[in-house]
Amino acid sequence: MATQTQAQFTQSLKKYYSVYTGGFIAFVIILAIAEQMGLPNRWIGYTFLIATIGLYAMIGIMSRTADVAEYYVAGRRVPAFFNGMATGADWMSAASFIGMAGGLYIQGYDGLAFIMGWTGGYVLVALFLAPYLRKFGQFTIPDFLGERYGGHTARMVGVFAAILCSFTYVVAQIYGVGIITSRFTGLEFGVGVFVGLGGILVCSFLGGMRAVTWTQVAQYIILIVAYMIPVVWLSVKATNFPVPQLAYGYALQKVTEREKQITADPKEIEVRNILKEKATAAEAKLKDPAAAYAADKAAAEKKVVDLKVAKAPAEQVVAAEKTLAAFPKDVEEAKKAWAKEKGLAARANPPRPHAQAFPGKDEKAQNTSRLNFLALTFCLMVGTAALPHILMRYYTTPSVKEARQSVGWSLFFIFLLYFTAPALAVLVKYDVYHHLVGSSFAELPRWVASWGAVDAALVSVKDLNADGIVQLAEIVLGQDIIVLATPEIAGLPYVISGLVAAGGLAAALSTADGLLLTIANALSHDVYYKMLDPHASTKRRLTIAKVLLLLVAAAAATVASQKPADILFLVSAAFSFAAAAFFPALVLGIFWRRASSWGAVLGMAAGLGITFYYMATTQPWLRSVFGVTGSIADHTWFGISPISAGVFGVPLGFAVIIVVSLLTPAPAQKVQELIEHVRYPHLKGDIDTRAT
Repeated sequence: MATQTQAQFTQSLKKYYSVYTGGFIAFVIILAIAEQMGLPNRWIGYTFLIATIGLYAMIGIMSRTADVAEYYVAGRRVPAFFNGMATGADWMSAASFIGMAGGLYIQGYDGLAFIMGWTGGYVLVALFLAPYLRKFGQFTIPDFLGERYGGHTARMVGVFAAILCSFTYVVAQIYGVGIITSRFTGLEFGVGVFVGLGGILVCSFLGGMRAVTWTQVAQYIILIVAYMIPVVWLSVKATNFPVPQLAYGYALQKVTEREKQITADPKEIEVRNILKEKATAAEAKLKDPAAAYAADKAAAEKKVVDLKVAKAPAEQVVAAEKTLAAFPKDVEEAKKAWAKEKGLAARANPPRPHAQAFPGKDEKAQNTSRLNFLALTFCLMVGTAALPHILMRYYTTPSVKEARQSVGWSLFFIFLLYFTAPALAVLVKYDVYHHLVGSSFAELPRWVASWGAVDAALVSVKDLNADGIVQLAEIVLGQDIIVLATPEIAGLPYVISGLVAAGGLAAALSTADGLLLTIANALSHDVYYKMLDPHASTKRRLTIAKVLLLLVAAAAATVASQKPADILFLVSAAFSFAAAAFFPALVLGIFWRRASSWGAVLGMAAGLGITFYYMATTQPWLRSVFGVTGSIADHTWFGISPISAGVFGVPLGFAVIIVVSLLTPAPAQKVQELIEHVRYPHLKGDIDTRAT
């Protein structure tokens, strides 16, 4: 009967989501017709925002629950197919949807590390973790650590690590929500962050994992449709072929040819020399900021006076006065401006060959590039296999068998987007190189101004050599803009821009829901219930969880509104934290009986500590927060970039756990029995729900 009921439940879900998909496509078509009839762009943006968040709210309200198992693990009855889709949405965050194609656009070959690492990580999930954690059968990752290693110390370290990596990750999602909301509704970025936050909370607050699961399935459908339509259109525009994955090779060949032309263009060389001179001058001023500030301000004031004395044309005088009015108000502000100009040195280099593996000026630079590629791939793979909000999803399936199947479906649904991202990056680059570069400044496309108004770091095009023609070195495209601006770059109707925004919003909201739930559950279940009040009623436990959810969400939105770093860095940092803190303790906890409590505690602390230390001393934003001085090169080990800091934390974590475990007493018999229970998923207890 139970099997029949589960089968009927699965069939009902297929029917509901089939109707939903058809309804969503009809909704987009109706909006497209309305656009042709004169519906303003702003209203299209508002309609997508209100309709999608309203849909998620409706699912959240319909899925509200007061049952602990439903709130924490969706009642353990999510079919493998739908759990795979929900995991895909949970996984494909703002970094995947918004940032990954942008990273590939900017980094070229090196950006493939993200695709290899993020997809390869699911192999580790299937082999080492998902089925065993499902057999364990409780609610959270700190739950497993507490039971496996005994006592509250390991649980508390797990809670701290879960909060650190999840909070870092959720800040990136809310940052993405702010970008999307502000662009498509006209709201200021900080306001857009908190408006989007309402869409996040409306699901996870009411129904926990149950509401989040069914919302994520709906969000996956929106995000994959939104991602595919523009890239197919770009493919047809560039190659007359509607399958972008197969058009990728042709487009890459044309991009490579265009790169050579741009590199040799005298006008490009002229602009790059201007950028180099600006960077060199800024570097010199930073050596004695006070003197440079005084000299520059005096020169600006003298120019205004000289022009007035010479009775120069009014426009020249006005321009000089504007320059003086915009002059930095003090030395500190000037230093920030010069530091930004010093960074122009990177744009002074010729365009980076998109298809070249491990570029560098010499063999040492090439080896460093290769090492960073491998280190990033490693961190993303291991981090994928250790992210608490992803591993929690495998607690929701009816059985161990479906947990394994769910990993396969997860990989399939993620593959659909990841297989397309490299093609999207190249097709956008093809369009920019062939249509924007060489065009007139008087005829810049509308998307340049509209996205530049959201944030100049996203889009900026300035005529540095005053020739009226756009050169590549005059274009600044932030990696977070590539996907969101694709419909406008391709010349598609604005309704497709709204659709892509809805897809990016779905990606950010779905992941943010899972992350906030992970943090709130760790605090309410592992700290409050397991450690402070084991006799708390169900109602009190869920109330605590919801209050904590609100507090964590507000804190994350506050941090995100400060724009601490780009989306891809924040997400990659979260992966390094998760990899260093959890992977050694989880894998050894399952496959090595001798792993002891003190070994796990010290191993997690050491791995996480060295990872955080490396980031804090090598990442510019964190260096400023912690007051780290000296050059970044002085703190860098083997040339590894800060987002790959987990490459040091993971091996250290394994080493410390092994050494300390061998020096401390073996785990108790009860723990040995738990390991036996978890290690053999096919034995009795396949459909297992341990004590709640």
